[in-house]
Parts: sequence; structure tokens; C-alpha cells
Amino acid sequence: MPINAGDTTFVLICTALVCMMTPALALFYGGLVNYRDSISVMIQNFVCMGVIGLLWVFGGFSLVFGPDIGGVIGDIRPYFGMYHIGMEPNPTYSAGVPFILIFAYQMMFAIITPALMTGSFVGRIRLSGYLAFIILWTILIYFPVAHWIWGGGFLAKLGAVDFAGGIVIHTAAGFSALATARYLGKRKEAQGAKDAPMSLALVAIGAGLLWFGWFGFNAGGAYAADALASYAFTSTMLAGSIAMLVWMFWEWFHEGRASFEGVLVGAVAGLATVTPAAGYIEPMSALLVGLIGATLCYHAIYVQRWLGIDDTLQVWRAHGVGGLTGAILIGALASSSINKVEAGWHQIGVQTLAVVVVAVFAWIVTTIILKIIDSAGKLRVPEEIQVAGLDTADGEHAYNLWGMSNSANDTRQ
Repeated sequence: MPINAGDTTFVLICTALVCMMTPALALFYGGLVNYRDSISVMIQNFVCMGVIGLLWVFGGFSLVFGPDIGGVIGDIRPYFGMYHIGMEPNPTYSAGVPFILIFAYQMMFAIITPALMTGSFVGRIRLSGYLAFIILWTILIYFPVAHWIWGGGFLAKLGAVDFAGGIVIHTAAGFSALATARYLGKRKEAQGAKDAPMSLALVAIGAGLLWFGWFGFNAGGAYAADALASYAFTSTMLAGSIAMLVWMFWEWFHEGRASFEGVLVGAVAGLATVTPAAGYIEPMSALLVGLIGATLCYHAIYVQRWLGIDDTLQVWRAHGVGGLTGAILIGALASSSINKVEAGWHQIGVQTLAVVVVAVFAWIVTTIILKIIDSAGKLRVPEEIQVAGLDTADGEHAYNLWGMSNSANDTRQ
């Protein structure tokens, strides 16, 4: 098959944009947490680029996109070690883009998904335990769920759709993050310590880069520089824009003022909400998706407080609730003129079933994984180190403005 140079260039750029989102997330989370734990969160994000990248080569891509086995998982044999993955396009995904580029583009999605969870358990998990966690989580949760939706698994056969990861990425990671925060319990902090963001400037840089990368995240799902990509691109922008303003409104309404942190978090919540729907809805519908998503994500804090779970950076609130909401709204707002999915009660039911199945599966399997790692004594950070902060314990700091010593209390994991 002939390779389309324009489509290939477009997907190459989108792949690079999605790759950038993982370091951007590190900046976003690293700025939001206190200075005692900033570096520990950043390394947890960056290390996903190494660990998950290798998992994707040695079995991951094949388990997701290999020939379907009973609707549950893909056959590991066809693409293990990048076998049968080369420049020849695979017409199932794109007739004009090299198959190896589809492999690379999807690898970036696999990398950022476990990184999303790091904001929920700040300062409470050892690096060694975290490495074991993301390996098991990716194999046991991400690969099967991605196959169910994107690889021709049982949810896809039922008619469930997810353009860029609202179910596969945000719902799975969001509910796993909540399960992890619940399992690890509340943070132990020094008496009188203020858990203020280390640097809102860093958060702004991270949020801006995330928004920029999100265009590749959503529009790249078209696998072509065409009208569908243009619709997804525009919907992404509009949903993020209105979500930012809606979050600001709710802060003003409840607290009497708007905060810069809220503006940034609101935009990210809107982007997460539109992700599953970006390639199925009209741009004007994206405004409604952003409005509803920001409203539900903002008020989800009351559910989280009722549950009593210490999700440090509200990962479930923005990503779990956002991804779930956007996925269900496909059933209400999809336009068949955009991408062959028609809104209606049947589609709403299928989308709801998909998010419930993924959320419950992610919660249960995540809890089992944590119990296994915890039984080996490699999961939890001791309380005294939680109080001091992982950065202090490890001897690395984001800034050396307070005369911190790199040699004191070095307890590397």
C-alpha cells in the first residue's frame, strides 16, 4: 500500500505531542505538591517512559492489538518484540500511515496512563513498590481494557466507543488512583505543616504543555490529516476553554474568588472529559461537554470527602469523573455525520456499561495488585519519612533555596 506523506507527517507530530505530555504531567504534578515531595512525583512520571515503553515492545502492543482471544485479550505472538511491525500500513488502522507509527503513537498512550495515577498517592509509596505496581497494573489492567475497546474486544463488539481514551485511560487510571489512595490511607504530615503547591508557575507550564499535547492526543486518533482530525482538534480546544471558565465560576460562587490553580485544573478536567467524545461530536456539543464535565468534576470533591479518601491531587475527580462523563455523553451527543456513531438511548446504555465495567475491574484488580506488593513489604513509605517528605529522605530537591543538605538522612529505595 502507498504511504501518504501528509498523513504520516501529521501522525508523527501527534506522536511527539503525546510523548511530551508525560514530562508535562510531571511538571504539573510536581508544581502542585509540596516542596518535600516534588521530585519524587516527577521521577514517578518520567520512569514510565522507560518501563512502559519496554513493556509495549515485549508483548504490550500485541496483547492490545493482536488477534482477539475470546473478546478478552489479544494474541501475544504476532507482534511480540515488534515482529511483523514495519513500514507497510495496516489497513485496519490506517491505509496511509506506516504500521510502525501506529505502534509508536499508541505506545505514548500506554506510557502516560499509569503516570496519571501518581498524583493520588503523593509521598506514600516507595519507588521500588511503584515500579512493581505500574508493571503489574499495565499488564493486568491497561492491556486488557485497551483491547476491550480499541483491539476488538467484547466491549467494542457491544458497540462501545472511545475516541482517545476517556474509558481506556482516564476512567481506568482515575478509579485505580482512588483505590490506591484508599488502600494506602491518609498522608502523615508534620504538625502545622502547610500542604501548599510548591510552584504555581511550574503548574502553569505543565498545564500549558498538556493542553498543547492534547491536540495530538485527540486529533491524532483520526490517523490522518483530515476533517475528522479537524473536528477533534476544535472540540478539544472548545471543551478546555469553557471548562476553565466554568470551574472559575464555581470557585467564585462557593469561595468568593477565583484561583489560578483552579483555572488550570478546570482546563485539564475539561480536556479529560472531551477526550473520549472528541471524534464523535460537533464542536458546539464540545462546549456542552466541557460545561457538564467541569461542573461534575468540581462537585465530585463532595463525594470524595464523603468517602474520606486522601487523593492528594484529586486524580479521580478530574480524570475518573471526567473520563466517565465524556464517555457517557457520547451516547447523548454523537453525530453520525462526524464518525458513524449515532446518539440514542442504546448508545448511552452501551457507554454506561463500558465505564461501569472498566471502573469496577480497575478498582478490584488494583486492590489485589497493591495487596500482593504490600505483602512483600515494598509498598509503603514509613511514617517518619512521610512526615519529612520523600525528597528530603532521598536527598534531592526541586529547589535548593532553603539550605537543604543533600547528605542528610539518605534513605534511597
